[in-house]
Amino acid sequence: MSHFAKVVDGIVTDVIVADQDFINSGVVGDYSIWKQTSYNTRGNVHYGQDGQPDDGIALRANYATIGCIYDVVHDVFYPPKMYNSWVMNESTWTWKAPVAEPDDGKLYVWNEETLSWDSYVPKTPVETFP
Repeated sequence: MSHFAKVVDGIVTDVIVADQDFINSGVVGDYSIWKQTSYNTRGNVHYGQDGQPDDGIALRANYATIGCIYDVVHDVFYPPKMYNSWVMNESTWTWKAPVAEPDDGKLYVWNEETLSWDSYVPKTPVETFP
């Protein structure tokens, strides 16, 4: 079984788990609008079951999710652009801020007005359950 993304006008509208034969059968519509995607691929790297990069094929750069963009020219999936200032890194097919996020263990959110990272502190603690 594999994951397949339904692409309509360059946008992923559905993701299913199916066999290639099922996709080819036409039961789910025109087979040409379904593109295989790998749950183990992100940032143009394939990851093994242990969560570590391995020698697997990084299929179409990123795992497709509903709302993602499918670039037919480059045969890749990538998320929609969140901020006008961010640029596409075409080696990973991910969006990057013009300024690197601080790497100090704290939480940050992007501020598009100031083009900088703002420290983020949750307003309420995370609830835990017994």
